[in-house]
Amino acid sequence: MSIPSYAQSNFQTLLRAAGDGNLALMECLDAVTGSPRYVICAVGRDGGDFVFTPFGHLADGDPYDAYLPPDPGDPGGFMHPGTPGEAS
Repeated sequence: MSIPSYAQSNFQTLLRAAGDGNLALMECLDAVTGSPRYVICAVGRDGGDFVFTPFGHLADGDPYDAYLPPDPGDPGGFMHPGTPGEAS
């Protein structure tokens, strides 16, 4: 499975911002649920103003419960709980 170019480009921007010390962690509200989210943002400048570009939020709780990793045996698949060889 290939990572799309927009995601690769955004990741490179995030790496540059981190390397330059231009990252911020902001408390925001989820636009749908209204729940608090802790959002990783790149910090830029527009004249005398700061500009915060959100890249994603930190996982609430155990991030291993929030995501399914790629399946090394299936290029188009993902590991699911209970998959042989996966830690419980």
